[in-house]
Amino acid sequence: MNNFPFLFLGRALEQLRSSLYSDFLTSDGSRRQQQRYCGPFVALSFNFMVSVGIIMANKLVMGKVGFNFPVALSLIHYVSAWFLMAVLRAFSLLPASPPSKSTPFSSIFLLGVVMSFSTGLANASLKYNSVGFYQMAKIAVTPTIALSELILFRKRMTLCKVIALVVVSIGVAVATVTDLEFNLFGACIALAWIAPSAVNKILWSNLQQTGNWTALALMWKTTPITIFFFMALMPLLDPPGLVSFNWNFSNSVVIFFSALLGFLLQWSGALALGATSATSHVVLGQFKTCVIMIAGYLFFNSDPGIISLCGAILALSGMTYYTYLNLKASQDPVAATKQLVKQNSSSQKIKSAIDGKECEGNLIMDPFLEDDLKETA
Repeated sequence: MNNFPFLFLGRALEQLRSSLYSDFLTSDGSRRQQQRYCGPFVALSFNFMVSVGIIMANKLVMGKVGFNFPVALSLIHYVSAWFLMAVLRAFSLLPASPPSKSTPFSSIFLLGVVMSFSTGLANASLKYNSVGFYQMAKIAVTPTIALSELILFRKRMTLCKVIALVVVSIGVAVATVTDLEFNLFGACIALAWIAPSAVNKILWSNLQQTGNWTALALMWKTTPITIFFFMALMPLLDPPGLVSFNWNFSNSVVIFFSALLGFLLQWSGALALGATSATSHVVLGQFKTCVIMIAGYLFFNSDPGIISLCGAILALSGMTYYTYLNLKASQDPVAATKQLVKQNSSSQKIKSAIDGKECEGNLIMDPFLEDDLKETA
């Protein structure tokens, strides 16, 4: 009888350990916890705040510090992120990954590659193009995502959403495109950036929503691949002089503070893509641009012009309507169930076709076709 309290305590501790293991150290449990504590509103708000913070940090790095190596800065961001995740993994705080058989390695590899090209080309585009041309390229990402999801995942968009996105694109164009300066090399980089940017967002969203991946687990798998391709892109897109840069203490602190925000930006962006969709994430970026413009006019005496302000207000109106349509759709379980059944049926047909080819000994697989095995809304 004297041992009864200790037996009860031991059983309670064992149940707690089992619960923590189920909730955190398994892919299903980790995914449920991410969905529970990081819904669409929290994820998008987190991403918005970090995005504004890293804009200020990168302006400090590029301006005051004079570190004009955009691809190298992205490389430092991703190396720092990998190091921080390695620390979390050492303390068993990194969420578990799904079984390797559930997601083809080609999908992970493709995501790592397009992530490096998306980030590297975006920074190079901002360097070689005017802000207006850069914004035009960003606007082109939205229809590219819609077309890619239609081709790859048979995902259709309602007419009302299409109208809302057209209004958003027109508003952002009027608000931001004020200095269209054409540069042939910069234009080529901008055009080359559009497709990787769209595919990057689509894959992040799909793999999380269909493969039980959490944001951190997927980042842990893809970051080494991204770092490798950043190292290949750096000599091509960055100017010389990185080694001779003045790496004093104050400059290094600012750069690595930017790297910390870069890790948070990558994590928050992955959370937002897992909780919403690729299109919603693009709309969030445009929302950020318009809010910064209007806030500068209201609080910092900047004068973008009445036409730009009207464009920003028009874009915010379109974003509000688009968000309303998404919330309305999420509250309709019947429509969501029909869409999920339709996608799963298509996914099973593709999987059966691939399995049949594998049984015949045909092991050549297209990475985009492999991603179709994990369709999502």
